[in-house]
Amino acid sequence: MNIKTVCLGVLAASVIAGSALAGILDEPKMMAPFFTDKAMTTMKSDADMKKVWAKESKKNQAAMMKECNDAAMSKPHAAFCEKLHALGGKA
Repeated sequence: MNIKTVCLGVLAASVIAGSALAGILDEPKMMAPFFTDKAMTTMKSDADMKKVWAKESKKNQAAMMKECNDAAMSKPHAAFCEKLHALGGKA
C-alpha cells in the first residue's frame, strides 16, 4: 500500500511538472492562427502574420515574445520566432 502511494505521488508530480514545462508556443490553439494548414507546417505570409499578431492580447504577445527570447524554449519554434522577430514583434 505504501508503494502505491509513492508511485501515485511520483506520477502526479511528473504530470504537473510536464504541463508546467509546456509553453504558449506549444499550445496548438495559440499557434494555429499563424499557420495555413492544420499540421502547422506552413506559416502564413508576413501580412497575414501581422494581422494575427495584432489580434492577440497583449498578455499572449508578451508570453510569445518571452519564449522566443529564451534560447531553450524557442529552439523547437525557431522559424516562427525568427519570423516574429523580423516583424518586430508588433503589428
